[in-house]
Amino acid sequence: MSILMVLFILLLASWILPVTLKVKQSVHMLQLNTYRNERYTKWMNSNRDKVFHGFEAIYLLPIILVFMPIPSTVVFAIGIAVFIIAFLIFWKNKPTEKKKLVYTQRVQRLLAMTYILYGLIACAAIVLGAFVHLGIVLVLLGATAVVPFYMVLIANTINLPIEARISQGFVNDAKRLLKASPDLKIIGITGSFGKTSVKHFVHAVLSTKHNVLMTPESYNTKLGVTRTINEHLKPYHDIFIAEMGAKQEGDIEMICELVNQQYGILTAIGEQHLETFKTLDTIKKTKHEIIETLPEKDGVGILNKDDQNITSYQAKNPCRKIYYGVDAEEVDLRASNIEFSAKGMSFTVSYKNGEVETFKTRLLGKHNVYNLLAAIAIGLEMGMTLKQMVPAVKNIDPVPHRLELKRKSGNITIIDDSFNSNPVGSKMATDVLGRMDGFRMLVTPGMIELGDKEYEINKEWARYAADHCDYIILVGKKQTIPLQEGLKEAGYPAEQFYVAEHLQDALKQMHTVAKPNTIVLLENDLPDTFNE
Repeated sequence: MSILMVLFILLLASWILPVTLKVKQSVHMLQLNTYRNERYTKWMNSNRDKVFHGFEAIYLLPIILVFMPIPSTVVFAIGIAVFIIAFLIFWKNKPTEKKKLVYTQRVQRLLAMTYILYGLIACAAIVLGAFVHLGIVLVLLGATAVVPFYMVLIANTINLPIEARISQGFVNDAKRLLKASPDLKIIGITGSFGKTSVKHFVHAVLSTKHNVLMTPESYNTKLGVTRTINEHLKPYHDIFIAEMGAKQEGDIEMICELVNQQYGILTAIGEQHLETFKTLDTIKKTKHEIIETLPEKDGVGILNKDDQNITSYQAKNPCRKIYYGVDAEEVDLRASNIEFSAKGMSFTVSYKNGEVETFKTRLLGKHNVYNLLAAIAIGLEMGMTLKQMVPAVKNIDPVPHRLELKRKSGNITIIDDSFNSNPVGSKMATDVLGRMDGFRMLVTPGMIELGDKEYEINKEWARYAADHCDYIILVGKKQTIPLQEGLKEAGYPAEQFYVAEHLQDALKQMHTVAKPNTIVLLENDLPDTFNE
């Protein structure tokens, strides 16, 4: 075997090293964008510095040398060195992932198709190098090493028909399992926020009397619900709770067509995911799909009457509706006498039949009163009394990262509300902090995915937070510009807020300025897809 052939093989091997790291990152971003090409493309357009790295210009070096009077062996050796250097730079600068890539079967098929495409490129390089010009090898390899994000996009597009057939097979299996359980009571839960908490609370209440299955974690897509049914639904289950999320119109309806829920809980409607929904009216219509798809005769809708975005929409479905609230008139279930402390809350619940009970909980926030009311309403529908639900509510653990009260070392108490902040929830969380006794500190990067209104909503929230906090730490110099502007407009003292470069910087500052009996609210956490 000639030296040139050995170098050619080593060139291909070194070429695939940086490509592999970049393909993994590309597939990860596609997964975080729910495998939707339009969302993935939008992310790429907004994050050009992650799609194309400045140091990748070194791929031009061997290409330029090809056209100089230098032996091919030397040029290939330099090409090998260039790809190895690129690999080492990628490896050294790998971003810290908050949510790891999950190697599902779909990801494995996507990786397989991506590497098939790269295999074809390698074959083309061999043929063109042998029969046309060796320089074409370096041009082809260098160019394709830069574009793994686009190669993954092509691979995903090729795989779409395959994935559609596979997904439909899983859906058909889930439908058969549900059909085989005719006595199963199915509860659907949706809302712009609160749905995951309500799911856990409903599960906690109903599990005291029934065998209950709920979708785990944030499995709130059609495929997530399908997977839960196929892998976990058993003949002994009495109740199935399906959390239903949406990023665009029709998403809720698709899940409803799968499960055919008899009960639909609508927690709240707000300006979330405006980048995909575009308008608040579209969000209202989409969230109400859970009510519109209920059976007209025996379906039951459970709705938060204090939410103006819910009450302003007139559902066409004449099914029975149960309303809960704190402030609204003419509700079936009302909470009053709400009291907060560092240990949790207490409140009184009055049912339309005259039944009254006082509940205590370790949960925090007025929004959790609404979430508990939704769970109590479902419990009443399942034949439980208010008194029977008191122990279950008292024993409910906070949902992780949703106003979760944590005791840290030293003088700091953490209120962890770092899961996907929204305009209403952020204000409620700030209210909770404002009611606490002690040195009140807010740590936040602000809210995202709010479309054209994102700047003004963050600015308004900063003005609101200024009246409830003794110290504020903003995470991300670029991301928090609207928050900085809002604090300045509110006249918030410059010495009482700090703009951190990243989360670790923020946590360091938090410990630096902490005083005895400090309460820290961690509000929102930016996803991996976001560029600070």
